[in-house]
Amino acid sequence: MSLGGPLDAEAGAAAGAAGDLTLDSNNHSPDEGLIEDFAIVDEKAVEHLAEGLISHYLPDLQRSKLALKELTQNQEVLLETLQQEISKFKECNSVLDINMLFSEAKYYHNKLVNVRKEMMMLHDKTSKLKKRALRLQQKRQKEELEREQQREKELEREKQLTAKPAKRT
Repeated sequence: MSLGGPLDAEAGAAAGAAGDLTLDSNNHSPDEGLIEDFAIVDEKAVEHLAEGLISHYLPDLQRSKLALKELTQNQEVLLETLQQEISKFKECNSVLDINMLFSEAKYYHNKLVNVRKEMMMLHDKTSKLKKRALRLQQKRQKEELEREQQREKELEREKQLTAKPAKRT
């Protein structure tokens, strides 16, 4: 993974969201140079952090994706079944058959509603996981940047505290 990938897009999106409040006349954000500042951060550390984060959340996301796919397939089957039941209603001649078909339709409708609720719940969980992963990644990047800035301040302070020989006159 390089710095030109998802990190830039996410950092750009975060910088864009924060910078929208103070744009100059050329629509440039004061935070526009932040992307270049990330070049200071050790690329391997960033890569390892990103890989760790991805490896932590990717299995859950993949399982959620498979569950959503399965639920979608089940929903399609249920929709097909409901269509077949509708066609049966049209062919029915007796009141008993109609009542029985209505109860079956209600059963499948309830199943469909439950599948939809489960799909929505999985979608919410997936969205929350994505948001949490993004927040964690941004937090780690911010902490790394703050550490680097602190190191730079300490080096500058040491430079200023270093004894300088007085000029001889």
